[in-house]
Amino acid sequence: MNLGYACINMNLRKDGITTNRGMIKRTFKSKGIRYASELGLQNVRDLIEIIKWNYKNNIHFFRMSSNLFPWSSEYNLSELPDYSKINNLLNGVGLLSKKYNQRITSHPGPFNVLVSPKDNVVTNTIADLSVHGEVFDMMGLSRTPYNKINIHCNGVYGDKITAMDRFCKNFERLPDSVKTRLTVENDDKASMYSVKDLMYIHNRIGIPIVFDYHHHRFNTGGLTEKEALELAISTWGDITPVVHYSESKSLHESNDKIKPQAHSDYISEYINTYGNNVDVMLEAKAKELCLIKYRSEVDITTP
Repeated sequence: MNLGYACINMNLRKDGITTNRGMIKRTFKSKGIRYASELGLQNVRDLIEIIKWNYKNNIHFFRMSSNLFPWSSEYNLSELPDYSKINNLLNGVGLLSKKYNQRITSHPGPFNVLVSPKDNVVTNTIADLSVHGEVFDMMGLSRTPYNKINIHCNGVYGDKITAMDRFCKNFERLPDSVKTRLTVENDDKASMYSVKDLMYIHNRIGIPIVFDYHHHRFNTGGLTEKEALELAISTWGDITPVVHYSESKSLHESNDKIKPQAHSDYISEYINTYGNNVDVMLEAKAKELCLIKYRSEVDITTP
């Protein structure tokens, strides 16, 4: 089992190393694609530093930021003035990740909605997911869910089955760079999608399901944690499944205003995989600090 963390390295951020440099729309309109290219180039350079840091600290699983290229919906990556440098660096990131045995994944934002009945929303979703696929291709990452691009359904629109049918239909509009990597995750509201619900999508188009422990606590679909976990695992074939783990902030802080779905900075409970081999993405606010603390306190090889 590998433990991973998402997007931001708290240790390196203190030294200005980050992959989330961006700008507001007004700045993009005034400074244009050249500035977007400069920020993207620096983000990619710092991604290399994060990969190296992970290796030195025995971390082999990392979720890459979805914000490497600010306002990427407004241009093609090949139009960036620094595209040649960026392409070479991303190829280097991919080679480094393979050399250091690091699994790289992504989790595009909630505005990606393949179930939407609005064609403009779906078109924008396809465009954003396509950028993720293009970046992973530039890195030379496998076109499999090992390097997953993970999303939620992000909407019911009155009827789950009809919405999931739209998901499956719109899936066919995606480029192969996304189709071959796409996964879908269970939600944290009872009105949304449980692992049991998402089996409908898996059975239609074959994409794996990412099991989120924390979300399952709010939306079980009538399954125990073990049942839901193992049902999701069954969708991965011969690829090591990814699961997400976090804990409620309310378990760690006494504040009635904290929503139970809010993630804590650190985790304290043992992550029970019920004997299954999975890679665990820790979705705690303290990022790699949480991972290192948990790893020092818990024997992760314990069955």
